[in-house]
Amino acid sequence: MDLNALTSPLVDKASKILDAAVPRFVEGHRADSAVAKKGNDFATEIDLAIERQVVTALQATTGIGVHGEEFGGTDVDSPWVWVLDPIDGTFNYAAGSPMAAILLALLHDGDPVAGLTWMPFVGERYVAAAGGPLVKNGVPQPALESTDLADSLVAVGSFSADSRGRFPGRYRIAVLEKLSRVSSRLRMHGSTGIDLVYVADGILSAAITFGGHVWDHAAGVAQVRSAGGIVTDLAGRPWTPESDSVLAAAPGAHDEVLEILRAVGQPEDY
Repeated sequence: MDLNALTSPLVDKASKILDAAVPRFVEGHRADSAVAKKGNDFATEIDLAIERQVVTALQATTGIGVHGEEFGGTDVDSPWVWVLDPIDGTFNYAAGSPMAAILLALLHDGDPVAGLTWMPFVGERYVAAAGGPLVKNGVPQPALESTDLADSLVAVGSFSADSRGRFPGRYRIAVLEKLSRVSSRLRMHGSTGIDLVYVADGILSAAITFGGHVWDHAAGVAQVRSAGGIVTDLAGRPWTPESDSVLAAAPGAHDEVLEILRAVGQPEDY
């Protein structure tokens, strides 16, 4: 099966659909909370409206079901399914930060074969389809080269020191401490999708995500792989839609981060 021949026309259709959602995305900047979610998370009215708009258009145009962050939908283990995050970086978006994006991935039997990341406030559109390069604003990007952590930026997901769960706050602090001894250029963007696509684009050498939402990960996983990067969970296992974390990195940097994570120990020890 030639996945690139199958996915490229679908990505072209999806790109037009995301373009059509951009005006609503831009107009809703600094939108108020509309729906309380688990913990202190929330969705805005714009999240809900964009998801409805994009889901309707994707299903009508491509005939493929959609699994969205806000409303669910088609199972992610379906033979073909779109996975949508209408606003990644919702806290940033509501606060007026430009670090927010629309994320869309196409999964085939659980494998991300295409990823689209739209960042309207900074004018960037990233696309990757199976077998092809990362494309930024219509321009193919070079493949990632081997990178050292000491010479590059590294992104880490945001957190509270007192948080519990699978990756307690104290564990995350320990990871940051050890990372900072190798790279003093740690960054916290507040958007998993942006972290991942910035790895694919070579802006970051690595990104660590302490969370397991497929709609946050899938587009970036496809993009990092297309760019020649490596994506696993924090234990070094290959990423799947069920993964509880993500480590995405350029060659070289991935091994360095894994070594640091192993030195930190197991999350349950914290």
